[in-house]
Amino acid sequence: MLSPKRVKWRRQHKGRRKGYATRGNKVDFGDFGLQAQSDAWMTSRQIEAARIAISRSVKRGGKVWIRVFPHKPISKKPAEVRMGKGKGSPEYWAAVVKPGMVLFEINGVSKEQAQEAFRLAGSKMPFKTKFIAREVEA
Repeated sequence: MLSPKRVKWRRQHKGRRKGYATRGNKVDFGDFGLQAQSDAWMTSRQIEAARIAISRSVKRGGKVWIRVFPHKPISKKPAEVRMGKGKGSPEYWAAVVKPGMVLFEINGVSKEQAQEAFRLAGSKMPFKTKFIAREVEA
């Protein structure tokens, strides 16, 4: 599971997810990409599940890039605990995903293989995704 090696602060505010991704919204490394269609928090478990689905689908062929990283600690208070007494301890790590953000990229496989791999990976996500190809520079 992905998580930061060290952080400056243990707990973080919830934040807001409005707006579209202005950076990380184009296919930069591979030939094909998986793009988010809506905003959400993507947990480190979901990232790992999608990565495994992609690598199994292409039978460990090609090269896969993971373009998101879970920087955000999500805290939770235990069940049946009264209000107050401070913020809960961090439970898991999440990546903040905005619409238009490229989540995964792949290279060295056919378009059909990439589409199938990203279809399987998209089913692991808590939001809708779209298959995109690299734009050819004119």
